[in-house]
Amino acid sequence: MCTINWVLKDGSTKSIQAKIGTNILDLAHEHKIDLEGACEKSLACSTCHVIVDPDYYKKLTEPCDEENDMLDLAFGLTDSSRLGCQLFVTKELDGVTLRLPRATRNMAVDGYIPKPH
Repeated sequence: MCTINWVLKDGSTKSIQAKIGTNILDLAHEHKIDLEGACEKSLACSTCHVIVDPDYYKKLTEPCDEENDMLDLAFGLTDSSRLGCQLFVTKELDGVTLRLPRATRNMAVDGYIPKPH
């Protein structure tokens, strides 16, 4: 198990224990964290944009070209931005802080939150 710390849109924090291998977007949905994921992990949007603590960002694999293309559309893009749908809990991420941007850009329906399968 690893600890994943979240800074929510309102500035509050939430810490979650997560199993190694869990997808970050799925983890957020499971724990009622407002991380949208409108395209349901198909790399067709940027609504699951998270800002990774820079010290942990360098421990991640490089984003693929498709992820970089979607990140270009993300609200509040930073040098340590990633898509939650492309991140998985690893032992190297134990203690990471993920920050939610204040807003998202959902080209389909603004505010739509899909239900996890």
